[in-house]
Amino acid sequence: MGKLKKWFTVGLVFVLAAALMAGCGKSKTTSSSDPVQQIKKRGKVVVGVKYDTYLFGYKDPKTGKVEGFDVDIAKAISKKIFGDKVKVQLKEVTSKTRIPMLQNGDVDMVVATMTITPDRKKVVDFSDVYFDAGQSLLVKKGSKIKSVKDLTKGTKVLTVKGATSGDNVKKAAPDTQVLEYENYQEAFTALKSGKGDALTTDNSILYGMAAQDPNYQVVGGTFTNEPYGIAMKKGNTKLVKAVNKALKELKDSGEYDKIKNKWIKEQ
Repeated sequence: MGKLKKWFTVGLVFVLAAALMAGCGKSKTTSSSDPVQQIKKRGKVVVGVKYDTYLFGYKDPKTGKVEGFDVDIAKAISKKIFGDKVKVQLKEVTSKTRIPMLQNGDVDMVVATMTITPDRKKVVDFSDVYFDAGQSLLVKKGSKIKSVKDLTKGTKVLTVKGATSGDNVKKAAPDTQVLEYENYQEAFTALKSGKGDALTTDNSILYGMAAQDPNYQVVGGTFTNEPYGIAMKKGNTKLVKAVNKALKELKDSGEYDKIKNKWIKEQ
């Protein structure tokens, strides 16, 4: 009977331990299902922004400060959701890295000139549209290229990896050669050094490049519709709802227009 009692006691300990572990697992799952509360508890929201896109997300080499339309929108949305108690931490993303960084949990959201597309909606969740852009062309002043129709055989168009721009221009001008670079600054440098005849991406980004160098201009209007959305990890429904609510409040109050007019001046 002593041995039986001993084995019963050991078994009971294992059952209690298993129950305790199950309870802990349940608690963790419940917590992770509410990213808004997680961010509040952490005390900071990590936002992925571009560092190379003038006017939207750009790190000033002189001051080291990251600023632009996307940065201000991210900070305004965070303030609406979390108040001043939660700090906004900016983390650099590129067109190629922004989705993997979301999926890996490196950032809570991405505000980085990201077009909402059906394929992207399969792997991330998007907010409502926060900016309407359209793809266009940047050329040196005096160029014979005036629109996408001039992208004939022998012309070279520069763009960046991971963006929709490359596929779009191939559809619009199948005879042109497309060269992809890691980021927009590299692509713009390549254009200025004569490695291509035009640079293509959203007109909003191209306006920033033209503002940096008046020898270049945006031409031909737009040949695509590029609605920007704020991206979040798939399944973060509560955070998406909170962002959409904050975005609506910013637009209704006029604060959104103030931020937009501060940065975006269409040509």
